[in-house]
Amino acid sequence: MKMDAPRISRELPRKGFKEIFYEEDFSLETCEVVDSVFDNEVIDKLRLYDVVLKDCSFVHTDFGQVDLTDVIFDGCNLSNTVLRKSSIHRVVFRNCKLVGVDFSESYFGNVGIEDSVLNLAAFGESKLEKVIFKNTALKGTDFFNCKLKNVEFQECLLDGANFSETSLKGIDIRTSTFDELLVDLKDLRGCKVSSYQAIQFASLMGLVIKD
Repeated sequence: MKMDAPRISRELPRKGFKEIFYEEDFSLETCEVVDSVFDNEVIDKLRLYDVVLKDCSFVHTDFGQVDLTDVIFDGCNLSNTVLRKSSIHRVVFRNCKLVGVDFSESYFGNVGIEDSVLNLAAFGESKLEKVIFKNTALKGTDFFNCKLKNVEFQECLLDGANFSETSLKGIDIRTSTFDELLVDLKDLRGCKVSSYQAIQFASLMGLVIKD
């Protein structure tokens, strides 16, 4: 699957994240933000466009209904950050800590999450289209009642992830690992799994496999 990469300008002036408070509509455009700390804040309807954020911290910050377009998060800490009801388009999270992030009721289009920790995150009621999770830990992550289209999990840790009420038809998890998944049998139809994973699912169904 080919994903559209963020469209980032070649030259980006450097700004501090708190400069959003000097904008009328709480937005940052065409800039780079480095080593900025914005923890334990509350800000609604933030807009980021054509922005690169490196080594920034947004721990426990509430960004409800954020609009992210053409954004790269590199080495950032968004643990327990709230991004509910957000629009996230052409965005990459690389080497990020995303433990406990609340992405519920959001839309994701052309999003890459790679080499990151996404344990215990919440995606419930979200729509994900053209999304690649690569080499990322998703232990206990919640995908309840999500709509997944062209979503890939490449070499991810999915142990304990919850896919209840979420169809996995066409979703490829062959290179990922888990001991247990929460998923309804009806929603496994059409999921791309390895032969070993097929045996795992059979065991979870209570089947006894013998040669």
